[in-house]
Amino acid sequence: MNALMPLRRVLLALSLLTGMAQAADVAQRQAWREQAIALEHGEGVPRDTVAAMGLYCQAALAGDAVSAYNLGWIHANGRGVPRSDGLAAHWFARAALLGDDKAEAMFKRLGVPADKPDCVREVEEREARVAAAQAEEKRLADEKRAMASAYRAHVDTAEQQRIMKIVYKLAPRYGLEPGLVYAVIRAESNFNVHAVSDKNAQGLMQLIPETAARFAVSKPFDAEQNIRGGMSYLRWLLSYFRGQVPLAVAAYNAGEGAVDRHGGIPPFAETRDYVRRIQRFYALTEHPFDAALTPPSPLLLQPVSAQR
Repeated sequence: MNALMPLRRVLLALSLLTGMAQAADVAQRQAWREQAIALEHGEGVPRDTVAAMGLYCQAALAGDAVSAYNLGWIHANGRGVPRSDGLAAHWFARAALLGDDKAEAMFKRLGVPADKPDCVREVEEREARVAAAQAEEKRLADEKRAMASAYRAHVDTAEQQRIMKIVYKLAPRYGLEPGLVYAVIRAESNFNVHAVSDKNAQGLMQLIPETAARFAVSKPFDAEQNIRGGMSYLRWLLSYFRGQVPLAVAAYNAGEGAVDRHGGIPPFAETRDYVRRIQRFYALTEHPFDAALTPPSPLLLQPVSAQR
């Protein structure tokens, strides 16, 4: 074990312990090695040292000691490539750590610092890009979750908590984020079950009689019925506007026809303020939607430059 400590330091310094060590099973590593041997020696195929080295590298990075040793031998002896003791040291070090005693002796005999081969560098760079992409994906997912749940800090009365229990129960059935429903209820009625507007919009989600009838709401001042009707309409609007929250909530306020006619959020002060109030509590601009509910708005079929 002590004899291998310098080798471990070499590999640690060169960041050679790549994720590919778990990327291939024994049979796959053996297949790569056998193909590489055939190419290296021209056995049944034209000799091709470069292709052989590529296959050896795949197998070695996946944990094949023989392939790592063969690469060390190729570089140490200049077999089809310029001789490089540094690259040979790298592969002998790896083979030694994979259990090849001869490789340990060869590494010691060379007595030079190990150099990082291009194929290892490429793997490390690729893995670094993948890791960075995964980290960014996680960051965005965490940010999205935080934005979707930010409304919870504003559920601060017993009545709001009572109503939100209904929302939490129903929201999954309608494919809606509770935060969006919270924002709509807050903007529409401020959680007043008995609210009535000057246009006769009623209840928590301020359903006008036509919308209540459209979604089979017979008791608009019943909290659960009203929320069911409002969620049904909101779900439909999100489908119609293909998940674009600003358009969907603008339509909830002014009607989908107004959004279509104006090519986007209508230029009504009330509607624009309404969208801002919604997005204060639900800042996400996209929401999952069910495309099967309805064909998309004609607005979405226009060129982006034509939309406002």
